[in-house]
Amino acid sequence: MRIIKIVLALLLVNLQLAAQNPIKILTSKKGVSLRGMSIPSKNVIWASGNKGSVVKSVNGGESFEWLQVKGYETRDFRAIHAWDDKEVLIVAVAAPAVILKSLDGGINWHKVYENADTSMFLDAVKFKNDKEGVVIGDPINDTIFLLNTKDKGEHWNKMNPGFWKSKLKEGEAFFASSNSNIVFLQNTPVFVSGGKTSRMWVDGQAMPLLMMEGGKSTGANSIAISPDKNKIIIVGGDFMRDTVSFDAARAFNKYGKNFQINTAFSMPHGYRSSVNFIDNELVVACGTSGVDISKDGGKNWILISNQSFHVAQHQPNTKATFFAGSGGNIGYYIFE
Repeated sequence: MRIIKIVLALLLVNLQLAAQNPIKILTSKKGVSLRGMSIPSKNVIWASGNKGSVVKSVNGGESFEWLQVKGYETRDFRAIHAWDDKEVLIVAVAAPAVILKSLDGGINWHKVYENADTSMFLDAVKFKNDKEGVVIGDPINDTIFLLNTKDKGEHWNKMNPGFWKSKLKEGEAFFASSNSNIVFLQNTPVFVSGGKTSRMWVDGQAMPLLMMEGGKSTGANSIAISPDKNKIIIVGGDFMRDTVSFDAARAFNKYGKNFQINTAFSMPHGYRSSVNFIDNELVVACGTSGVDISKDGGKNWILISNQSFHVAQHQPNTKATFFAGSGGNIGYYIFE
């Protein structure tokens, strides 16, 4: 009888742990922090991070191959974009700012951009179609730094400063926390800023987010647009106080041609560095203090795990998400 009680007690503990941590860790690597993730198809998963690290799977996450970019072993590749299992582009954040591209699955890399300005800090990369994309960086001389390409990242040009209708405010910049502070709405890049001021930038014009702001670690980190293009969700908060949820997110709904703040939107359970739509109502957000999901477009959030991750990306053609974070952890979660 005593043995049965012990077995039942252990089973109960295991069930409770499984309920608290439903995200399955698929691979990990000590000392590596992964902040970039790109999933071009159901079977191909790429992620990138510090120590020149790149990791990929070509079988839907059943196994992963860890790579280190030769000659860039000390660099932090916080942004990544992959077209398939062979063609991929990675972005190193600080000076000298470097963008590399591989055509053979990460075996060889060639440099497609370099900038030695000591003020350089590249934050994120986003493509609107197969060939055209942008890279956003922290302000240089009080001007937003935006690069664009029209040939799959082989060549990059700086955006004309005259494009910006709004001016940056003191202490306003961008976070390289999850390679997701920029999206495309039709042909227009839409991105979010943080720091002492947190705003959403659309077509060169900035609008207030009414999110947490005022400090170096506050503000918006990530933006996502629903598949039907009718909802925008932005998450962030204060990564130095990652359990604080007050004003850590905002949502906008489309009314005609314009987006307006959704007042029925609630807050996830703390600072979140990445948000991703699975479908028009199902949303996932992650950060260093845990993972939330919403089944109603952000009206309500459910904390599903206290596990720490930096970035979440939807697996195409499924109801599943991959996560990446510190310790080289890559996790997997299937929505019910």
